[in-house]
Amino acid sequence: MNDNHLELLGIRKEYAGVVAVERVDLKVARGEFLVLLGPSGSGKTTILSMIGGFTVPTKGHIHIDGRDVTTTPPAHRPTATVFQDYALFPHMSVLQNVSFGLAMRKVSRPVRRERAEAALGTMGLSGLGDRGIHQLSGGQRQRVALARAIAVEPEVLLLDEPLGALDQKIRRQMQDELVHLQKNLGVTFVHVTHDQEEAMSVADNIALINNGLIEDHGPPDRVYLRPASLFAARFMGDSNIFPGEVVRNEAGRVEVVTRMGNLNIPGDAETGAKVHLVLRPEQIKVGAGEGDDTLPLGRARVIDVTFQGTHRLCHALGGADGTVELLLRLPPEHAVSPSDFLNIYARASDAVLLRH
Repeated sequence: MNDNHLELLGIRKEYAGVVAVERVDLKVARGEFLVLLGPSGSGKTTILSMIGGFTVPTKGHIHIDGRDVTTTPPAHRPTATVFQDYALFPHMSVLQNVSFGLAMRKVSRPVRRERAEAALGTMGLSGLGDRGIHQLSGGQRQRVALARAIAVEPEVLLLDEPLGALDQKIRRQMQDELVHLQKNLGVTFVHVTHDQEEAMSVADNIALINNGLIEDHGPPDRVYLRPASLFAARFMGDSNIFPGEVVRNEAGRVEVVTRMGNLNIPGDAETGAKVHLVLRPEQIKVGAGEGDDTLPLGRARVIDVTFQGTHRLCHALGGADGTVELLLRLPPEHAVSPSDFLNIYARASDAVLLRH
């Protein structure tokens, strides 16, 4: 049995000479929850559409469970799709909506009803089968769409920004429910979103898409803490990014001249290389720091502070000339005010070294 349940091999898609997806190679393990993350127009929905069979690649191949399904129609693939607008039929009852995919697969009426009711039960909608779609809340409609998808027992479930129409509270609740559903079913999920927090909340792995290319691919914590590119560093939440030049490379460490001073961190780049150092706001601490891993960053003057419950978000100015813009997330108990001066530092091992 192939542990790579879904494989995209050299996938490319052009529309009238315009490249929507450049060469994409991606392997998804059986039972994995993969999120395709990226800004609008990055190509992530086109990739999902090719996996589902709604769009045929210009080049490349798609394999599911070792079988080439590149040109296989959607109805004959072991996939099901939950669309952004849910695509529910308003003239049908909830039960009829959930049964629809089974009817298209010529499943007998008794079995259809049994599987549809089981899917509704799985989604917490038992007893609502006779209701009309117009009688449901947004969250309930989302669950009906999911119930319809899982009723056909797909090997791969595709989700195209399924939470985009929900308010924040229901959205967070549904994120938890999606993770719980995926683990219980053991089905491979491929989920499209532009929301970084949503991606990190649900994914086993994130494929970060930009201009039709995969910029980064890996577990959420690695993609956030050790981004593979400047785009990944900027897209995956807030970052402090310091351009610089390597002036020394010795024993697995580099010294980089930046506007924050000469910073010595773990890494490898040739002398004279133009680089960027990346630190997340929460990685910059207040105080002097202790130990060999301390990376002194000098003094910073607080410009403004916003209390955000779990932390205080501080904009500050630092560097040798006091003009380098900094973003810090301080613990909520650390009271600071505009015009305060702070001694700041980070751990050298937290700094990420990226090429231009």
